[in-house]
Amino acid sequence: MKITHVETIPVSLPVGDFVDGFSKVGAVPSPPRFDAGRSRLRRSDPSQQIVLSNVIVKIHTDEGLVGVGEAACDATEPVRNVKNMIDRHMAPQLVGENPLDWEFLIDRVSWDAPRGATRHATAGIDLALHDLVGKALGVPVYALIGGLRRDRVLASIEVPRNTPQMQVEHCAEYYEQGVRGIKLKVGSNAYLDAESVITVSERFGPQISLRADANCGYTVKEARTFCRIVEASGVKLEVLEQPVAKLDLDGLRAVRDATDIPVEADESAFSLGMVHRLIAAGSVDLINTKCAKASGIKGVREWATVARAADIGVVIGTEWGCAGIVAAKLHLGAALANADPVVEFTEIMIHELLHREPVVLEDGYIRVPVLPGLGIELEEEKIERFRLRDE
Repeated sequence: MKITHVETIPVSLPVGDFVDGFSKVGAVPSPPRFDAGRSRLRRSDPSQQIVLSNVIVKIHTDEGLVGVGEAACDATEPVRNVKNMIDRHMAPQLVGENPLDWEFLIDRVSWDAPRGATRHATAGIDLALHDLVGKALGVPVYALIGGLRRDRVLASIEVPRNTPQMQVEHCAEYYEQGVRGIKLKVGSNAYLDAESVITVSERFGPQISLRADANCGYTVKEARTFCRIVEASGVKLEVLEQPVAKLDLDGLRAVRDATDIPVEADESAFSLGMVHRLIAAGSVDLINTKCAKASGIKGVREWATVARAADIGVVIGTEWGCAGIVAAKLHLGAALANADPVVEFTEIMIHELLHREPVVLEDGYIRVPVLPGLGIELEEEKIERFRLRDE
């Protein structure tokens, strides 16, 4: 079997609002306009909606098998750059090769691992190759990366920063839709943020998994204050993600030493080398990893292996994917030995997915696909409807 060509399709999907008009990805009803070429979240001129832009990747073979992946985009790797990187640099190195050499091929197309200009594009190739190899061998991707340790994962959904009252209402809206995992966005005011956590816990109690993400928003003192108030309330907060600045490893360790709430690194964990530094510094209890950050499934496995050697878990984080990324996270959450049982799936609640079959929440859980490859089939009509024509 040989790779014959690589197809890239940029797509752009509108992001929804809560029923009260607040954006599901921000704390204001009418977010400012974003430049489509510089950000994955932008205003679209016709609809004035925030949209998500990604690149669908299809790797075709001479035997008719097609592997489907997805590359995220952001301000550092906008849509045009990701598409051009795959089309002009990566695809020529793949054509004529045997996809069963997938790990070697992933290494071949990527040359700038530490948060460089190829991590998103590489992830798109990585996902498509994993999907293709799984289909060729007749096995799900989880069988390629560790086996089925769990057949479902609890989905955690992010709720953007707002007043405590509004965050509770937004949580309630998600709860009514079957969500049982909540990650509150905090990091603005330690006292109000703690009030939000306490209020949400009082409203839903042990029926939900409750976590918080400060996105580098606190000083060490503010993070300690937040943790002290939450702990004094008796609320069980499962995780505090990235309380301080991403390069402040000493600050992360100071927060971790001051609280019993597990501290997770996200922005700080931007490369395999940084994962090693975080662990060596004793700064965190958990590492947030994503295909986009780690250059794909292979990279996430490498991060998880390093973390596992130090008896540290990994959280499979939100990437706002619309196709292969969603499925890839299910396989990673199911197969990695030190993967947290809660996997972040904000994307399933904020915009439409390109899957033919819908992602279903069963008491807050999502079942892991068991079909060969990533186990999803894309809806071509949807892809055409959301195709980004100007990239």
